[in-house]
Amino acid sequence: MSEIKLERKISLLQATAINMTDMVGIGPFVVLSVVAEIMNGPWFLYAWVAGALLSMVDGMVWSQLGATYPLAGGSYNFLKDGYGGKWGKLMSFLFVWQTMIQAPLVIASAAIGFSQYFNYITPLSKYESKLLSGSVVILIVTLLYRKIEAIGKISVLLWVGVLVTMAWIIGGGLLHGNFLEPIKHINDGLTVNHAFAAAIGFASVKTVYSYLGYYNVCHLGGEIINPQKNIPRSMFISIGGIAVLYLLMNISVASVLPIKQIQQSKFVVSLFVQTIAGPTFATIATILILWVAFASVFSATLGYSRIPFAAAQDGAFFKIFAKLHPTKHFPYVSLLFLGAVAFVFSLLFKLKEVIDAILAMRILIQFIAQAIGLLLLVKRKGKAHFAWRMPLYPIPAIVAILFWAFIFYSTGVKMMLGGLTVIGLGLVAYFIKEKVTANE
Repeated sequence: MSEIKLERKISLLQATAINMTDMVGIGPFVVLSVVAEIMNGPWFLYAWVAGALLSMVDGMVWSQLGATYPLAGGSYNFLKDGYGGKWGKLMSFLFVWQTMIQAPLVIASAAIGFSQYFNYITPLSKYESKLLSGSVVILIVTLLYRKIEAIGKISVLLWVGVLVTMAWIIGGGLLHGNFLEPIKHINDGLTVNHAFAAAIGFASVKTVYSYLGYYNVCHLGGEIINPQKNIPRSMFISIGGIAVLYLLMNISVASVLPIKQIQQSKFVVSLFVQTIAGPTFATIATILILWVAFASVFSATLGYSRIPFAAAQDGAFFKIFAKLHPTKHFPYVSLLFLGAVAFVFSLLFKLKEVIDAILAMRILIQFIAQAIGLLLLVKRKGKAHFAWRMPLYPIPAIVAILFWAFIFYSTGVKMMLGGLTVIGLGLVAYFIKEKVTANE
């Protein structure tokens, strides 16, 4: 019997659709008002620019690694090869360890956001909201329980819904608002000082959350057609496209609603549509936003399910996660496990807690350590080793490290300690695993 393997069936269009649907989840709709409140002025647009710049420079790190190591699991492979030997084993294990916690948190955050925004259509009790968010996770796992080519087609369909929603919001501002006003007044009352830098830091924690997912294609590296070209292309198309859409959406909303109203509304985009077109169209817009949130959970769950699978196949994680479905050829054990944990998280936590926890938990290993790993890998193997090379190396990688360190600090002491605690527990688990393995 031939060995069951992942199949390269995802095209550039589908890879871009998967990335963009992951990026434009419920995030930009629920954090828009939070960012405006933190910045407390028309210059809140700068926080969205900061998120785009960080995504672009970090995307270069991911592109150089993803194009060279187009395998399932993304960062697991990058960290293992970047650090090499025992350090590579440790860093890749820590990444999988944190993924088993933070991946379900990401999935749960989108499901909780879905439930939260649904309240605009019909108010839900606390328990009804939890039931809805849990149901979203179950439906996502059900849809993903199929062959990858079918998933690629579903992703494109969901992506179309994302683009239609964003186009409607932006078009509404162009037709009914004074679209250039927010840009003309972006610097009104602005003083660049320590307080502004602190505000940018806190606000960027929220905007960066809304950009996360530009690297999702790397987790699916073993299923991408022509990965050396399509992995970098899909990332930069996704980041550039989403940055433009986010800025235009924020400008559009600010061209119709006063800043105070933006800061105070939990359903700011629905309120925006209600202002320009009435309550019926606001309800339709809310349904489209829920479509976008659902698409994001779908895409994120797809990518994350490949990480424990890749580690298990490599012998660095529990063997059961290495199983592929006998006929549909996808890592079904990994998918079901992450879905089950995400279901529990969706019932336990609030959205605000989850957003900060996601970033604090991921930054040190998945972003900072990965960028350092790239620098070490280039030093060991030379630039010619890589299938794609970032321009102006190593400047983008160093800038990404500094950016991420600033964002980590901005998550606050409680979240920083939480992230370090997860790493500490991961170290304990790693050394226990190594000792058990050595005694076998």
